Amino acid sequence: MLIALDMDGTLLNAEGEISNENKEAILQAQRLGHIVIIATGRSYMDAERQLRLADLECPVVSLNGAVITLADRTVAASTPLNKEDIIPALRWMNEIPELYYEVYTEDNVYVELDKRVQLEKLATLKDTEVPEELAWLLQAMVDQQFQQAAVTYVEKMEDVWSKEENLIYKTLVFSLNRELLKEASVRFAAIPGLIITASHVNNIEINHKEANKGTGVSMLAAHYGIPAEQVAVMGDSYNDLPMFEMAGYKIAMENAAPVLKQTADFITLSHTENGVAAGLRHLLNSKTAFK
Repeated sequence: MLIALDMDGTLLNAEGEISNENKEAILQAQRLGHIVIIATGRSYMDAERQLRLADLECPVVSLNGAVITLADRTVAASTPLNKEDIIPALRWMNEIPELYYEVYTEDNVYVELDKRVQLEKLATLKDTEVPEELAWLLQAMVDQQFQQAAVTYVEKMEDVWSKEENLIYKTLVFSLNRELLKEASVRFAAIPGLIITASHVNNIEINHKEANKGTGVSMLAAHYGIPAEQVAVMGDSYNDLPMFEMAGYKIAMENAAPVLKQTADFITLSHTENGVAAGLRHLLNSKTAFK
């Protein structure tokens, strides 16, 4: 069996770490001969850092499927964006203070310094300036984005895309302004060859149309000779939908988006309650999974 685990909101707890209980459950699945992989929107370096801190080794589908890396760090496949196609949209976002965005290369995450400053200012606004129901979300977003291990801050994002050797695999856009976020989505949707997903209601993630978690998980399953019917996946958000669609068994987190819960074969505990460990125990002990 191949088991694919999302990271944020799934494998990682509220502190952004892999708990010991989740770690032991993964090791047990590996000891039983199952292939456990990570399927994440994060860069490979950031995902691998989390695994290394927990003394785990797993193949990684990173950047929503744009890069596939085996456990020995061999890159099995990669699908970058066409930079020239997306540069006009990136330039437009530079002019919009309420739109924060990141550019992902194979091993780095780039943020324009002014964008970080603008986001930090939003995070420190008083409750009267940011609706109470959004205050926690904004702070959580800021905390998550700025704890990335491989973030590099640049004065101008153009310095990144103008270098020929820099391949861009993903762009993430975040905003509390849903209308601006929708406009950004429309601009990217008008560009041929892209897929737009989300890991939260306040962001969008842009990849090559052939790069998604479903394709990435399928490629690794084929690499290990495991049919789709013997693939189990676990996730919580919209960018997990492609791998839910291809898998033989689907486990949604208790904190998952409703659409994932509706299609899941099993709903486990939340990511703050070691839901991955509970999901793996259910999967390995279940008499109905894959039947």
